[in-house]
Order: sequence, then structure tokens, then C-alpha cells
Amino acid sequence: MSKPTPVHVEMNQFETKDKQLLVGGHTLDSIADMLSKDVFYAYDKNVVKQQIDKFHRHIPKHIKLHYAIKANPYLPLINAMKDWVEGFDVASQKEMLLAIQSGMPTRDISFAGPSKQLAEIRAAISAGVTLHVESELELERAIQIGQEMGINPIVAFRVNPAFELKASGMKMGGGPKQFGIDEERLMEILPTLDYTKMQFRGFHIYWGSQNLKVEAIIDAHNNTFDLAQRLIDITPVEVETVNLGGGFGIPYFAGEKRLDLTDIGTNLQRLLAEYPALASIELIIELGRFLVAEAGVYVSKVTDKKTSRGQTYLMTNGGLHHHLSNSGNFGQVIRKNYPVAIGNKIDSACEKHPITAVGPLCTPLDTLADKMMLSDPQIGDWLVVYQSGAYGPTASPQDFLGHPHVVEILL
Repeated sequence: MSKPTPVHVEMNQFETKDKQLLVGGHTLDSIADMLSKDVFYAYDKNVVKQQIDKFHRHIPKHIKLHYAIKANPYLPLINAMKDWVEGFDVASQKEMLLAIQSGMPTRDISFAGPSKQLAEIRAAISAGVTLHVESELELERAIQIGQEMGINPIVAFRVNPAFELKASGMKMGGGPKQFGIDEERLMEILPTLDYTKMQFRGFHIYWGSQNLKVEAIIDAHNNTFDLAQRLIDITPVEVETVNLGGGFGIPYFAGEKRLDLTDIGTNLQRLLAEYPALASIELIIELGRFLVAEAGVYVSKVTDKKTSRGQTYLMTNGGLHHHLSNSGNFGQVIRKNYPVAIGNKIDSACEKHPITAVGPLCTPLDTLADKMMLSDPQIGDWLVVYQSGAYGPTASPQDFLGHPHVVEILL
């Protein structure tokens, strides 16, 4: 017996009306008219808020939620999220300035990144954000620059843990990594540091991202609490905060399911009871794509349709220059399709056909969907790529081959 073909998780986060997809209550036609553009990203802020509310329903109230701006640094989105999360995590000077200008208190902004330049360190110290220090030399530089400025830098140590994230996902801890200071080395230096030259806050233990395995996340949390306690025990000054990392994924590909936070939250509550020292300090979980990816769609117009040796192709005015991750060229080993639909024929009774959708770029890499079953698409229809609210325009080579940049809107 043949195995059933895996199907995409149901894309039910958006409303529809008369077979039209709605984003923030607006049809794709109306969004196009508002923008005077027929290729765009649209983000639904209600879907973002629903994801944040889901987090707070399941995760213990003692644990704060930070948004990792690198997932989507669109300014209207950052400004909206400022009132919904307890802090921002940034990975560049530009992101830091966006976070500050949103009105988020600088105490609740942290700056991570494995190769901070001297100007970035100086900017962070001047702004009063927390530097997540990722090497011993970076700490020396921060202290030296702080002395020149007459300011003790606000510092937390990013830790490269000895444990690794299990199962699928992007591993950013364990083994040799460019991120953070190795756990065993940090254990050696923590008792020897001169804490009078810094405003020490705590630790950032980041082990990976985009994980959909509840058991793997629970295991990572168990290891994180254990490591955090050992770090606290040997630190000669007060530890104010521990960033527990993130790791929560969202479903992109056939066969994947949305992450259920119930058991993750229950386990975190158990860990808070087991580790009273951690329960008495500020704990943070930072999330990026989990909060925003499902809220966004990438929309392009079908401009041509042809058949080549039995294969139907849709030509669109969108492509990898706008949405590199959907093309498979942002980390996929073997290209897999994001969920797609014809945005003006949602839940259509039309017969579906295997369609390959491509963009205007003169390269075979420019594929939006490969042999996807779509509802009788025609010229003038809207091709929608779901799960596009994270790592979209700013993660894409928009100047590649000289085509126009894409526009964005939050509704």
C-alpha cells in the first residue's frame, strides 16, 4: 500500500469573503489599489496579536516575551508590537535604532550578533541597551569603549551551550559555533572578571530556532535551566536576567503541524518550581518568526500562462528577488513548497491542476511554487504565498537583475 501524500497544514489564519482572501479585512484587489502596486507583502496585525496571545495563554506569566526584530523589521509592525511584547532583541545598529524609536525602553532592548563592530558597540553603550557579548575580546572592547565614554556598558553574556537542539530546526548552540562564549570557558572566566567596569545583567542561552518538536524544545528548556543555575552559582555578583532563547517554529512544508505550546508551558512551570533562583529573576523568551510569519502573505499577479511539454507554467511579477526563502535558496537543501493559493479563488470548487509558478528573473532558481495543485489559475489572478511574514523583503536580493523592489503594508 502506498503512503498517503503529505498535505500542507490548513491556512486558516485569514478571513475570506466570496472566495477572496482578506488581509486585515481588505481584499487583495483593494490592497493593490491602495498601494498602486500589484506585487506586495501584506501583514495582518490581528494574526500577530493572536500568536502573542497564544504565547501568553500557555507560557507562565513570570516569563517575558521579546520580539526578535530580524524576523521582520518593518517599522509599522515594530511600532504595533511595542505595546504587545515586553522587549525587543536586535542584531544590528539599524535594528537597534528602529527599536529605540518605537518607544520601547532601552532597558528592554538587547543587542546580539557574533561580530559587532566598534561603532556598533559604541552606539549600544551610548543608547543604554544590553550588549549580548559573544567573545572575550568583545567584552574587552566594550569595557575600553565604555571607559573612553565614561559609561559602564550594560552587559549580558551569550552562552554557547554544550548541549545541542534535538530533532529538526536550525542549531545555533552546541559544538563549535560563532555564537556566544563556550559554556566551559565562561565557567572559567566568570569568577575572575572585574564587574566594577560593567553593568552586568545576566546570560543569553540561545540554542536554535524553527523547531516544531515539542519534546526537543522541552529537552532544551530542561538543559537551559540546569545551565543557567550553574552559571548563577559561580557568578560573584547578582544575576538580574536570563534569556532562555526561543526556538518555536511554524509550519511551512507538507506534513508539518502547528506547534502546541501546552506541554511546553507545563514543563516551564515545573522548572520554575524546581529552580527557585531562576523563578526570582527576570526570564525572557525571544521569538521572531513564530510571532509574525503566519501573519504575512506575499502576493503577485499572474501575467502569463503557458504549457511546456505537458507542464503548465504561471508567469508572475514576483519572485526570489522579493522572497528568497520561498524560492528554497535561504537554507533549504532540497527545495520544498511553501503553501500557496490563488487568492481570488479560495475554497473554489474549480478543478485543481498541478501548476509551476515562476517569476520574471532570468534564472531557473526563480520558482514560487513547483507542481502545486491550484484552482484553475488564469491571467490576472492573484498568486498568494502563505507563511511569508518573516524573512521576506530584508532577507531577499531585491536588486538582483534590476527588477523593482517590493512594497509592504500592515493592516
